[in-house]
Amino acid sequence: MTVNVGTLDRIIRGILGIVLLALPFVSGMALFDSTLATILSIVVGLVMLGVAATRSCPLYTILGMRTCKV
Repeated sequence: MTVNVGTLDRIIRGILGIVLLALPFVSGMALFDSTLATILSIVVGLVMLGVAATRSCPLYTILGMRTCKV
């Protein structure tokens, strides 16, 4: 896998991933009474954390984008 996610992008994705994972359990929002919304939030949060951890975004690869200086 090629590195295509920069430091700022990685930090933002990590924070967003943590928020999306925690949101269904601690927010008390009526939206997350739905199982679909809860599962979607968890899956997207895990993907965000995975991209932040590996520094490689498949969508960036397809689009030919890079946010890192390497």
